[in-house]
Amino acid sequence: MPARRSAYSLLLKKGLIRISLPVPATADFQITEIEDPYHCPQTTATQPAMYRRPLPATNLPFLTTVMWDGRESPKGQSLTADLTQQAIDATTGHAQGARPSPQQLQQIVAFETAIFTGQSVDFAAGSLTAKGATGGPRNLSTQEFYTGINDVLGADPTGAAFNPVAFTTYSKWANLTGPSAMPARESIARGEALFNTFPITITGVSGLNDLPGLSTVNGTCTTCHDTPNVGNHSVALAINIGVTDYPARGGLDISGLPVYTITCNSNGATVQSTDPGRALISGKCADVGKTKGPILRGLAARAPYFHNGSAATLSDAVEFYDQRFTLNMTDQQKADLVAFLQTL
Repeated sequence: MPARRSAYSLLLKKGLIRISLPVPATADFQITEIEDPYHCPQTTATQPAMYRRPLPATNLPFLTTVMWDGRESPKGQSLTADLTQQAIDATTGHAQGARPSPQQLQQIVAFETAIFTGQSVDFAAGSLTAKGATGGPRNLSTQEFYTGINDVLGADPTGAAFNPVAFTTYSKWANLTGPSAMPARESIARGEALFNTFPITITGVSGLNDLPGLSTVNGTCTTCHDTPNVGNHSVALAINIGVTDYPARGGLDISGLPVYTITCNSNGATVQSTDPGRALISGKCADVGKTKGPILRGLAARAPYFHNGSAATLSDAVEFYDQRFTLNMTDQQKADLVAFLQTL
């Protein structure tokens, strides 16, 4: 039925699921205006609704934050504890079932943390483990990881300095010769090099640029995607790059999403956002619009992109960054970057 398809359009077109969270009683902000295209009576200034994409339930050992807003990751709690609590909440909440037993919870977490996904084959480049490349889930399952590894802000517990060359999956394809030097492989290798080294002047990103001495950061893609060969941040870091902003930035499609006008209690400043993000967990106006950066593996199968599905393709996601940070990338550079990302 057309009416039903329209009602479920965000699910059908963008894979978005409606969630509702209360504004914390101690919040230092208020939702002062709501533009809800669905006029849902359950969407209120104290109980707003958001539309978010489900995160993959694989590659979980690399997580430093569970859920887009980190609500399952209290500070100081282990990943095992986070996933255990998530399993309890999902079973008793979404599934409306009985609380799993301790043994069942242990089995759930053990199962979840043993699953790895990654692209294995590219239609143009062939096997992603050919000629020394290390793509695919098997190689990913052996990737070294610990909280803080290669952290850009110096939180690596070993004391090692941040290395912007965080992705080396296709480094062996950079100098292929003869029949092995397929144009597709060369493009992927160039894209990986761009991800590691293309200069980005990062400004206006709350959660990063509002830290002392970091109002401007001269970085690369790996400044925020610093976990080696995985692409998420290796410590919990909620940031706002502008995906939730209203009006939309960088050509993103936020049609069908509610718009909230949020007023900070301290100074009366207002911001319009399609998702208050981390602020609904922390109660801080400074956290409006902040979400975690997800793991980048398996991107080819996960369109559309960003937590709200606002980029239909990887090309759209790259175009957003190009506009957002005034990168002025060439068409070839954009194509190479997409070629790399879709092999992860």
